[in-house]
Amino acid sequence: MKAREIMTAKVITVAEDTPVSQIAAVLRENRISGVPVIDASGGVVGLVSEHDLLARSGKVARDVMTSSVISVTEDTDVDDVRHLLVERRIRRVPVLSGSRLAGIVSRSDVIALLTTEWACEVCGEAIRGEHPPSRCPKCHADENRFVMQDPAPGP
Repeated sequence: MKAREIMTAKVITVAEDTPVSQIAAVLRENRISGVPVIDASGGVVGLVSEHDLLARSGKVARDVMTSSVISVTEDTDVDDVRHLLVERRIRRVPVLSGSRLAGIVSRSDVIALLTTEWACEVCGEAIRGEHPPSRCPKCHADENRFVMQDPAPGP
């Protein structure tokens, strides 16, 4: 599975000259913990997180942003994205198409894969995982007999 398959494509972004107070409002209103900072051509030049707002002082995004942004491409394997999130202890990673922002993958996007459930159309056996199993452990039906289940409603 590739980053493009799980990324959020509609990314909330800010410009380098966006006031810090406006960034804080954007984070709060959208219930997110960070935003990419983009330049006029749509390139990612930084990232502002809640931590940046609390730890640094400044008037605009360029003053408080982290400029050494770790990013991936749309073709990056999700396992590699997961590894970056864990090893670098980051919460989100911008996804690039060339030099332009295409989306963002957060920890919650990767965690959502853990809740993916596949059901065997033959016997009803349910299996959790990113991909359906090659064979049903109960009735031995082939991989193509599994269908992805909708997540259960609720919190």
